[in-house]
Amino acid sequence: MSSVVQNVGIDCADAYGLACFWSEVTGAPLGPGDRPGDPEVQVTPAGGPALYFHQVPESKTVKNRLHLCLRPETTREQEVERLLGLGATLVADRREPDGPGWAVLADPEGNEFCVLRSASDRAA
Repeated sequence: MSSVVQNVGIDCADAYGLACFWSEVTGAPLGPGDRPGDPEVQVTPAGGPALYFHQVPESKTVKNRLHLCLRPETTREQEVERLLGLGATLVADRREPDGPGWAVLADPEGNEFCVLRSASDRAA
């Protein structure tokens, strides 16, 4: 017997606003009934578990113990620039001059996530 990951829960101050950011990041739509002000909003990327945003009263205070790692379809550098344009911030740059490594970003509410090398980056 085993379990299937149904969703990844993300506590936040603005469920709809943060879900909109992650919808842009993943290219996946919000749930069909999700509206501004909803305390629970879902984004369901193809091929992965849903991202479930749940509004909570307390703010984030420490580093995430769990985070998402993204493998872009474009180059890592192109994706980092795109995500910064969507409102992410660069937290730590772990990219190495010869290619390996990753960039640690934070979403608009400060939740850290990583951008890894793409398949084309790794092949080069």
